[in-house]
Parts: sequence; C-alpha cells; structure tokens
Amino acid sequence: MEALIFDTTFLIDFQRERSSGKGRAHRFLKNREGHGAKISAISFGEFAEGFENPNDPILLSVADSYEILPINVAVAKTYARIIRALRLDGNLIGANDLWIAATALLHENPIVTRNVEHFARVPGIQVQSY
Repeated sequence: MEALIFDTTFLIDFQRERSSGKGRAHRFLKNREGHGAKISAISFGEFAEGFENPNDPILLSVADSYEILPINVAVAKTYARIIRALRLDGNLIGANDLWIAATALLHENPIVTRNVEHFARVPGIQVQSY
C-alpha cells in the first residue's frame, strides 16, 4: 500500500484527540490501516516544539510510530524548484511547509493535512484531507 506523509496539523490533531480516541485524525487512520506512516523531519520538529521535555513519552512515541524522513540534498533541490515556481507565481507558502512539501514530492507520497488549500498551491503534489 502507498505510504502517506503526515503534516504537522495531523500530528497535533491526533494528539489532541488522544484521550477520547475520536476525531477526524483518528477516523482517518482507522480507515487507512496498512499504509506506511511517514513524517518530514520538519514536521517532527514543529510537533516537538510543543513539548518542554524532549524525552516526553508522547514525543518519543511519535518518533517510534512514523518513519522520519530527513532533509538531504535531494529534498533541498526539490525545495529550490518549488519555492522558485511559487515565488514567480506569487503563491508562496510558509518555509516549513515548503520543506514538508518538498519531502512529499521527492518521495512521491501524498501529504495528509488539514491545510489542503495551502499545500495544493505546490505543483504536482498529492494532498489528502482528513
């Protein structure tokens, strides 16, 4: 099955729903069991910002539950291509989201986000809402 790359919005919503086990993020995962779960190192960093303790069990659980995709030269080249195109079109999105999008494009996996309109500006990206 196709792997999915989860945006920071998903990680935050999933965490907020954790006590009840109910909500959009939980329903999305339940309906897509068997898909590989990946996140960009950028998404992990954004999510980790919400934790005072870098060894918080929840944060460590996220690190263990998702394949964390690094920023490397190939991602950087994809980022450069995306930012150039969006800048020329006057459609820039935030820098961190550009890195996340570059990771998804390079790995040819859809990005799962609540921020569909934002990511949909990136040419060629596959976006799934939850």
